[in-house]
Amino acid sequence: MNNLPAIHFVDNYLINPPNPIIINLIGIGGTGSRMLSELATIHAALLALGHPGLMVYVYDDDRIAEPNLGRQRFAESELGLYKSVAAVNRINRFFGTDWKAVTYQFNSSHRHKMPLNGKANLYISCVDTVKARFEIADFIGNTVTRKYERNRPLYWMDLGNSKDTGQVILATIGDITQPESKRYRTVAELPKVTDEFKDLLLQETGKNEPSCSLAEAIEKQDLFINPAVALFGAELLFRLFRTGMTDIRGAFINLKNFKT
Repeated sequence: MNNLPAIHFVDNYLINPPNPIIINLIGIGGTGSRMLSELATIHAALLALGHPGLMVYVYDDDRIAEPNLGRQRFAESELGLYKSVAAVNRINRFFGTDWKAVTYQFNSSHRHKMPLNGKANLYISCVDTVKARFEIADFIGNTVTRKYERNRPLYWMDLGNSKDTGQVILATIGDITQPESKRYRTVAELPKVTDEFKDLLLQETGKNEPSCSLAEAIEKQDLFINPAVALFGAELLFRLFRTGMTDIRGAFINLKNFKT
């Protein structure tokens, strides 16, 4: 029996790329709007460290409504705008980035008109339905890439939450070549959320109906569950860039009992 500690070595392209890492951020609601801010912080830190940073495409077809104000990162002056456009414009003005907003849903039916045909090195899903997760899995599974393509899909990080709990799950897209190691048991493939937790996802019956006010939204979700999930996702992602390895591929967060 191999008793060595398990570890995943990150694909070298994330560590030493010739171009910015391409990220598709899917969903820009409560968690996604927070995650976008964290990605901008990571981008600034990577640039300071001599890394080319990130290029982010934000996918969301929703428009900003009154219940989104406060809990999500949107202002009253942005009511009626596409969430993706408002959020990306704000980040670009503040950080001097050139990130892009996409105002339609991320699924296979839109592949022909997506930037870069929807390909990215990293997919980050912040969606609120089981259907959307399986659509992302289907899209990734049917994406054909060449080995040395600069937007070759490598990882998928899923962020999700219920009322006061949430999860961050990191998966590889196929096997990631691992170096030989006498100290660790290297792990080339991390399972997708739609594979490892398929049965649990299929049991999910929540309707995720939109709220009519911020007060009603707070009754459905804890005020701070979204930023908590986004922060853990950002920390895990930055660890991949900084250390090039990880023995942790996710987290389950419970704000009700303050346990992770």
